[in-house]
Amino acid sequence: KMEDYYPGRDHFKPILADAAKNQVNTTLVSLGDLGESKSVRPEETTELFAGTTACHQLASEFLSSFGVPYEVIGGNHDLEGIDEFRTDEANLKVFLDLHGKPTPHFSRIVAEKTMLVGLSSTVFRTAKYTSHEVTIDDEQLKWFEDLVKSHPAQEGWKLFVFSHAPPIGSGLRVLQENHVVNGCCWLNHSGGATTRKFIELVREHRCIKGWFSGHFHLGQDYQDSITFPTIPRELGPYPNRGSCVFAQTSVMRKGTSRDKRQQSRLLRGNKDGFEICTVNHAAGGTIRVDAVITYSDCMHEVGVYQQEHEELKEKGNFIKVYSPSVGDTNFVDYDEEEEEVNILKGKVVDENTIAWWNMCCGRVLGIYDGRLIEYDPSTLAPLGLVVGADELKGRQIIICGSGAEACRIDLESMTQEGMEGADCADAEPLEQAVLLVDPSGLVTCVQPNEDGSFWRKIVRNKMIRMKENRRQKVGKAISKRLFPDVEPQVVSSWGPYTSISGTAKSTGVAGLTTQAKIAQAWDQLGGGRVAAWREMADELKAVFNSLDKDGDGSITTMELRGCVTKLDPSCDEKSLVEMMTVADTDGDGKVSLEEFARLMLFQRILTISSTKAKEKVDA
Repeated sequence: KMEDYYPGRDHFKPILADAAKNQVNTTLVSLGDLGESKSVRPEETTELFAGTTACHQLASEFLSSFGVPYEVIGGNHDLEGIDEFRTDEANLKVFLDLHGKPTPHFSRIVAEKTMLVGLSSTVFRTAKYTSHEVTIDDEQLKWFEDLVKSHPAQEGWKLFVFSHAPPIGSGLRVLQENHVVNGCCWLNHSGGATTRKFIELVREHRCIKGWFSGHFHLGQDYQDSITFPTIPRELGPYPNRGSCVFAQTSVMRKGTSRDKRQQSRLLRGNKDGFEICTVNHAAGGTIRVDAVITYSDCMHEVGVYQQEHEELKEKGNFIKVYSPSVGDTNFVDYDEEEEEVNILKGKVVDENTIAWWNMCCGRVLGIYDGRLIEYDPSTLAPLGLVVGADELKGRQIIICGSGAEACRIDLESMTQEGMEGADCADAEPLEQAVLLVDPSGLVTCVQPNEDGSFWRKIVRNKMIRMKENRRQKVGKAISKRLFPDVEPQVVSSWGPYTSISGTAKSTGVAGLTTQAKIAQAWDQLGGGRVAAWREMADELKAVFNSLDKDGDGSITTMELRGCVTKLDPSCDEKSLVEMMTVADTDGDGKVSLEEFARLMLFQRILTISSTKAKEKVDA
């Protein structure tokens, strides 16, 4: 689907011709993700196009056709040739060979003491979490650190860096929603110390003057798609961005744009500094100057926006992320000695709630856009989703000590000067519980991950998910052959099995286990017992009809979930998930009256059985 790329190339040709006429060095840099993550010939094959030999051959031919040297860095989809290559290493080799790259990273001198630097994502199949994370491996990171150290700003060096995703701490705030929720916004997003390494190098080495990234498929018309350096580094670590200007880059093709923009970046140097421009492919290649950066000396510069920027009016599937800043009015300050802190002072969360606070363990949590989000302590950039808006709305948030005391320093009893706190060196900080309090009386404890973080690493590796889907397709084919008169039903038994009790007692499948129990309980209602349930059935029908607002004979699983929670506030999340899985057997998000009745009756049976068991124990 090259219908937008060739016109986009033609928009650049006059720019390149003018540069050649004036003997100005030019270089084309592609920010990666060179092919679609789906089949481009669905009638012939289901093979994904991204990351394949054919994809990179086509991309190489196109990038070479500009008539100037080109560099390309790998994005998170550029090693996605999973049907063609068994390993990331084999896929990466073809990527490098076809683009004439000796290494995933590159450096190119384009003017006196002016260098372009690129870093590629090299992990897809072996990604620990989501394959949409852009991962710079340790070898490249070490190379980059050595490079910036050996090209100091004091000697006049100016480096411009290119990567598919931006580094955390860049300050870019117009992000695609799924990248925030799924934890894949930043370079090495789930990498811990390596996540912050990039911004730390930017702060330390003022030779890094610009950093360009893509990843979000969003336009360049928003002010927060370009961020300037802020405070001098000697004044503090946040929100220090050294001497670096960060710029978000859009896409050429309309079909891959998330906000209908079709734009490229143009970086133009001059004797005083440089300009960052937009080439608007949707308007015939018109050029707009977005920002002018002027060097005041080798260590400092001044940036000025050159146009009125659009603000986000309709979010769609992207958001302007709230970034906390020290001293802002949304910060919730409290005394760590307090046993219990109501974050919103008795109010409940809604879509307009904005607040953030520090946990005693050093983690930072906040509420924005109706969600509970974790922020990076160093940069206060969003790390990922903790609790979704549907689970958080209408609840109070309380944090309190969980009973594990922090180590306290007794200065009066210290006899050796300089050893204050030595006894606490290996102790854990004060432990706190994060509680969501529902008006019904239900309290949800938000448990941290094993590493102490809170954001949910919920999206699994795409390679694993695709293999699982293929196994399920085989299961459906077998089901259809063995049972030709019924709709194929396939569920998965998952591993590794986990248990919060510490002892694995069963390997029940969500949905399948509950479905079997429902069938058993339903059979017990046969014969004369059915009459005893008629009155209850009338009640259930009335409840169902009250939920079925449009009278089409079905309700959504979200409505059913709310109904179950209202009828039985003690119903835990595991039970809710199982019930929703059983109810929505065809996955269309709707539940019929019959399915609703069966589930409600089964829930009533469980309640009655539990009560009888308790009465028996009490007797």
